[in-house]
This record gives sequence, structure tokens and C-alpha cells, in this order.
Amino acid sequence: MARCQTFLLLNSGYKIPQLGFGTLMTKPHEVEKPLLWAIAEGYRHIDCARAYQNEVEVGRALWNSDHRRKDVRPACELSLRKFGLNYLDLYLIHLPVSYKLKEGKQFSTTDLSVFDFEDIPVEETWKGMEELVEAGLARSIGVSNFNKDQIDRILASCKIPPAVNQIEVSVNWLNQKLIDHCHSKGIQITGYAPFGSPGVMK
Repeated sequence: MARCQTFLLLNSGYKIPQLGFGTLMTKPHEVEKPLLWAIAEGYRHIDCARAYQNEVEVGRALWNSDHRRKDVRPACELSLRKFGLNYLDLYLIHLPVSYKLKEGKQFSTTDLSVFDFEDIPVEETWKGMEELVEAGLARSIGVSNFNKDQIDRILASCKIPPAVNQIEVSVNWLNQKLIDHCHSKGIQITGYAPFGSPGVMK
């Protein structure tokens, strides 16, 4: 299936495969085997996040918590070390809100009490993202789960516009207005959870 996939041309001039392999809700000891299968089948767009706590295992198969501008580069460099890479093709801000996992807590997609939230403007985080491109650590940068207003706030002050907004595009949530807005600004959409977000389809 992935062997004959199409590619999206980003506003940064780089291309990414339109079809990606997600690693959300895969435990570290469970992710490596399916990821090796995906790579063997031709997947080259691997969607992962620091919050999933499986970067080392994803990195071995290959071989949102830091929103302050000063924290963006160290977070990216940590991911690169865990993946065993020198740069990333595409690096995203996972969420438009900043949070840190409370000491001793496990990441959860449903229990917000495990997080401490911080009020950090997305514009500040974006400046740190632009510095990653300038340093050659990321070829393209983007956002995930951002709405129209949050996108527009970045566009009003950025040097490098987001290349991608990764959002839920599912049978339950088509998100067409946001897709149209992003496309009108030259921002590609990566859709996730085509059958609904985890937990919704139970």
C-alpha cells in the first residue's frame, strides 16, 4: 500500500509521503516490530512524539512539553539522539498548549490531572522552531492540533510559515473549514485517526 503512495510538496520545498505510520498508544516494547513491518512495506513517514515515550524504540527500528523558545532546540536534539539521526524532515509542535508531565505520572490521552499546564504563547514556541531550520536540525516545521486563530497568530509574525498542520480528519470530524483555511495559506494537512480518535470508536 505505502509503496505506491503520493507525496505532498511543502512550502519549504521538501516533500513528505502523504500516508504515514502512527505510533500513538504503542508501548515501547510493542512498537518496534510493527514499525519494522511498516518500513519493509514502504512507509517513510513515521509519526511519533516525545509524549508517546517510545522514541528510543522508534529510533532503533529506524536505526509537547518543551514550548519555551529556549527549550525547543534541546528537545529536538534529544529526539534526534534517541532516533539516531542528524536532522528531521519535519518537526511539529504537538499541541498549541504547553504542559509537563507531573513527576511519577504516566502520559494519558484522557486524564488531564497528570499534567502541569503553562501559559506560553505559540508565537514564542514558533520562534524556537524557526531556529531549528536555521541550524539544519529540521528541514521543515509545522504544527499539530492548531485551530484557525492559532495558525493566524503564527502567520502574523513568522519568518518561516508552518509547512503542515496535523489534525484529526475522520469520518466523525471532517474539519473542512480548517483544511480550506490552511490550504489557502499554503499549509499542507496531515490527517490522523481516519476512523476516529483512540477511544471514540469503542
